[in-house]
Amino acid sequence: MRFFRTVISPSNLRVLSRCRLFNASSPKPQESAATHVLRRNVPSMNVAVNREAFRQAVANTLERRLFYIPSFKIYRGVAGLYDYGPPGCAVKANVLAFWRQHFVLEENMLEVDCPCVTPEVVLKASGHVDKFTDLMVKDEKTGTCYRADHLLKDFCNEKLQNDLSMTADKAAELRHVLAVLDDLSAEELGARIKEYGITAPETKSPLSDPYPFNLMFQTSIGPSGLIPGYMRPETAQGIFVNFKDLYYYNGSKLPFGAAQIGQAFRNEISPRQGLLRVREFTLAEIEHFVDPEDKSHPKYSEVADLEFLMFPREEQTSGQSASTIQLGEAVSTGIVNNETLAYFIGRVYLFLTSLGIDKDRLRFRQHLANEMAHYAADCWDAEIECSYGWIECVGIADRSAYDLRAHSEKSGVDLVAHEKFSEPREVEKLVIATVKKELGLAFRGNQKMVVEALEAMDEKEALEMKATLESKGEAEFYVCLLGKNVTIKKNMVTISKEKKKEHQRVFTPSVIEPSFGIGRIIYCLFEHCFYTRPSKAGDEQLNVFAFPPLVAPIKCSVFPLIQDKKYDAVAKLISKSLTVAGISHKIDISGATIGKRYARTDELGIPFAITVDSTSSVTLRERDSKDQIRINVEEVVSVVKDITDGQSSWADAKGRFPAHSSVSADA
Repeated sequence: MRFFRTVISPSNLRVLSRCRLFNASSPKPQESAATHVLRRNVPSMNVAVNREAFRQAVANTLERRLFYIPSFKIYRGVAGLYDYGPPGCAVKANVLAFWRQHFVLEENMLEVDCPCVTPEVVLKASGHVDKFTDLMVKDEKTGTCYRADHLLKDFCNEKLQNDLSMTADKAAELRHVLAVLDDLSAEELGARIKEYGITAPETKSPLSDPYPFNLMFQTSIGPSGLIPGYMRPETAQGIFVNFKDLYYYNGSKLPFGAAQIGQAFRNEISPRQGLLRVREFTLAEIEHFVDPEDKSHPKYSEVADLEFLMFPREEQTSGQSASTIQLGEAVSTGIVNNETLAYFIGRVYLFLTSLGIDKDRLRFRQHLANEMAHYAADCWDAEIECSYGWIECVGIADRSAYDLRAHSEKSGVDLVAHEKFSEPREVEKLVIATVKKELGLAFRGNQKMVVEALEAMDEKEALEMKATLESKGEAEFYVCLLGKNVTIKKNMVTISKEKKKEHQRVFTPSVIEPSFGIGRIIYCLFEHCFYTRPSKAGDEQLNVFAFPPLVAPIKCSVFPLIQDKKYDAVAKLISKSLTVAGISHKIDISGATIGKRYARTDELGIPFAITVDSTSSVTLRERDSKDQIRINVEEVVSVVKDITDGQSSWADAKGRFPAHSSVSADA
């Protein structure tokens, strides 16, 4: 994912460019009682202890109910690797199913499934082999490795929060360090670490100088070991290298989107923050290919009126906060670069809020100029606020034509699109003629890469080079396959424009890329849906996950009120009907009280419970309101299905069926 890194630093985003917590308030008129309960149970940003306690309560519940657990737990686990248990798998499957429905089906995208093992040549062309790095330091005593920027960030934050004797000038200095942290070179990071006396967290030993560490897991393909490869750090490259075939499959028409869901791998230096920073994770990525001269979108009007928190770069640099902006206004004023990019920002907003992400803790932050690669037109991150702060979960970037051009240069295969003209057109054609003899003398073994890079220049870049060559006799030129600038002299290349008649226009498409870190979204969803409420006796707090039916791991629970053969038979009949209807459910015929069984299912986030206390009718209970209605046995499954499928709501059901009350319904 270049969006963002699910686990990669913003400094790498600039190369690859995929590149306060919850304040208690009175209920808003449109909020449900359950939503307000949730708000009251999340900690204040100003109280770190509360924030940590809330996070720990969520984590304890998730692990105890087996939503996820550390991988290889009986062998003491491995940092950055986690297993999803049964309810966690179900939530993840539901999120991905809705992602496919919301994006792939809605936009008629072409879905692919590419290998995780990727040859080195592919990732060399994309820039990952040379640039996909974080700066690392080692404990000089034990050899333990740490992210250099993490240590510096932790030091600055700890000082700002806890050092009451700090001067205003020193505080301003530390805030400045945090603001420019992603721009610091290895030398600058090392100098700051030494200046502040930062040592290894565990042993307090001195640290080595920072040095780059490539985050990809390296492997070899085949028994000979002669084909180097890597576990893919993102899923996007599989789409780019298949562009030519996908374009043909789509009838050689633009625009079109290609999508992929799959595992990606990043060898994190010091993973922390649970599911938010892991070494193996699931990405869902879209590459939407468009004509660079027409980035309008036919369905843009469907999202133009949406209003939500946006954080443009101007507000960031001036110290302001995110504010509510209408998406259409953001496009018309130039805050968002184009309609297609805006369309996907809007669709991402609808996707996340439909899952259950609180819209008041969701913002879209525009990348600062120093975060963007030179080829990117615009980039936005969907950030979700949780107990760790604002977490980047989705990246939406206009990457121009960089990726297809890079793979065209390296592979020698033209990854281009065609626009056929109804009549021939006389056009001025850019002609780049390289003098291979002179380039060979200058660059020897690198001649081919320099030639390919020169011939792949777009018109603007080529004409700028021509002007520089004519005025100065030489020009600096960046060759992405070499990863450095080279000096091109006037006798090495001729650049001109000639008039020609053409029957078609050949061009490299631009790509708009929404990239989703599924694990991060799911973790934030866990926090946003978690709350506690007092038991009926008031002697304990009961945990609840307020998952919308859309993503709830189990849609419905079924249990007889008491152990009785005739009630058990009805419960089994309802269970069978739920299975036929495709509704996940849990049947509980244990002897526990009905209140305790409700509490157990609430903790799993099950939105509805069917209690069998008669052979002809049952009660249907809704999790958050705890309201119950009376329904005939024959109708209850269809009612649950309509609500969980989104065809109706709980309010609709309450309007159709009589209310039911029970003095002993809840724990």
